[in-house]
Amino acid sequence: MQIVVDLNRCQGYAQCVFLAPRVFELHGEEALRYSPAPPDEQAERVRRAVAACPVQAILVGAQAGPEAVAGAGADVR
Repeated sequence: MQIVVDLNRCQGYAQCVFLAPRVFELHGEEALRYSPAPPDEQAERVRRAVAACPVQAILVGAQAGPEAVAGAGADVR
């Protein structure tokens, strides 16, 4: 699973952090860090985080494409 967060769209609501804390974390008050290739056991939590994002800033799978992954955030693992 590949994910990319559009950090320009992200508003720091942190729903992803609450739902998938091993994949997403807040650094400071609003800076989001995430793992662009989370382990398979986190897939369901990531899907829930994607659905819960109020600004739809998280892209998964084909939406996250290789060109988008190249600019992904810092790995939090």
